[in-house]
Amino acid sequence: MEKAHASVMMAMSGGVDSSVAALLLTEAGFRVTGVTMKLFGADVLEPDCDSSCCSLDDVEDARAVCRRLGVPHHTFNFGDLFGEAVIGRFCDAYLAGTTPNPCIDCNRFLKFEALQRRRRELGLDAVATGHYARRAFDETTGRWQLLRARDAAKDQSYVLYHLTQDSLAHMMFPLGDLTKPEVRALARAHGFGNAEKAESQDICFVPDGDYAAFIARRCGVAANDGTARVNTARVGERARAAEGASAASSAAALPAAFQPGEIVDRAGRVLGRHRGLIHYTVGQRKGIGVAAPEPLYVFAKDAAANRLVVGTAAEVQVREVTARDVNLIAVERIEAPRAVTAKTHYRQRPVAATVEQTGDDELRVVFDEPQRAAAPGQAAVLYDGDVVVGGGTIC
Repeated sequence: MEKAHASVMMAMSGGVDSSVAALLLTEAGFRVTGVTMKLFGADVLEPDCDSSCCSLDDVEDARAVCRRLGVPHHTFNFGDLFGEAVIGRFCDAYLAGTTPNPCIDCNRFLKFEALQRRRRELGLDAVATGHYARRAFDETTGRWQLLRARDAAKDQSYVLYHLTQDSLAHMMFPLGDLTKPEVRALARAHGFGNAEKAESQDICFVPDGDYAAFIARRCGVAANDGTARVNTARVGERARAAEGASAASSAAALPAAFQPGEIVDRAGRVLGRHRGLIHYTVGQRKGIGVAAPEPLYVFAKDAAANRLVVGTAAEVQVREVTARDVNLIAVERIEAPRAVTAKTHYRQRPVAATVEQTGDDELRVVFDEPQRAAAPGQAAVLYDGDVVVGGGTIC
C-alpha cells in the first residue's frame, strides 16, 4: 500500500466500507485517526423522515469501530459548508433548470477539499476514504492517476473526477482492490456491528427522493388546495437569485421553476402543460402527462421560456455534449482530439467517444454512436481504459 507508520485521517461515515478501510490501514501499520463529518441535522429533513446519513447512530457506529481498533475518533461539524457548497448548489441548479449531482459536490468540497485542509492543519500525512477507486503514480508523465476500482459493479471513480494532483498525492483508497462481499466478510470476521448495514440509495438529505418538495420547503413554497404559493418569510437570497428578479419582486412571486408552462415537441408544437420545470429531469419517461402513440422522454428544460421539450426515444438522441468546470487528471491539457470512453451519468456503461479541448475550461465530447440526451448539470467523465482522464459539468 503506502509507507507504513504514516499518519492517516480516515473519513468514517459509520458505514461498513469506511470501517473496513480503517481496519485495513491499522493492520498495515498506519497511525489512523478516524473522523466523521456532521453535515446536517434534523432541521434539513422533512419531519418523520429518516436519512441513512449523518444521524447520531452513524457517528456512534464510527466511534464504536474506532474503539474496537484502538484508534482515536473525532467529529467535525461541517454543517455550514455543506449547506452552502452542496444543498445550496443543489437548489440553485434545479431552480435554474439543470440537474445537479450533489454527491460529486459533497466529495469535492467536503470529503476532499475540507478534509485535506483539516489534515494539513493537524499535520497528518494523508486522507483515506472508503470509496471504491484506486490511484497510481505515472512515472512517464510525473502525474498521479485516478483509476477505476477492481470491482466494476462498485466503482466510484465517476464521482471523483474532480480530484487534483495535490489531493491525489495525499489520498488513500484502501478498498480499491476489494469487492463488496469481501468487505462485508471482513467486517463480520472482526465483529463490526455495521457489517450488514444497508447502503444509502438516495441523496442523503432527500432520502424520500422528492427533490421538488425538498426545494419547495427550502424556498418557502407551500401547497394550498393544489396551488403553489410562497411563504415570503422563508424565501432566501438563493431563491431570489435563481429567479433572476429583485428581492422585492421575488418575495411576491412564485419561483419560476415552480410555475406551470407548455410541454412542446422538438419542433415547438404544444402538446400539453407541465406542473413546473422543477418536477422533471432530462431523460425522464414516466410522469410527463402527455398521451402519445409511443413513449415520450424529456429532451430539455427551457428555463428562459418555461417550456418542457419532449421527444420519442429516437428524437432525444444526441451525438455530442459540451462540458465546462473542467478538471483533468491524467494530463495537464488535451492537446489534440483523443479517443476515450465516456460516462454522462453514474450508472452508465462507458461508451466510445472522442474528446477535444476547445478552451481553457471547455471540452467537446463526440460519441461514436448517438446517446440519450445528457442532463445539463451532470458530469461527463472520460476514461482511457481504467484511467480517469478527467471530466467536467455538462452545459
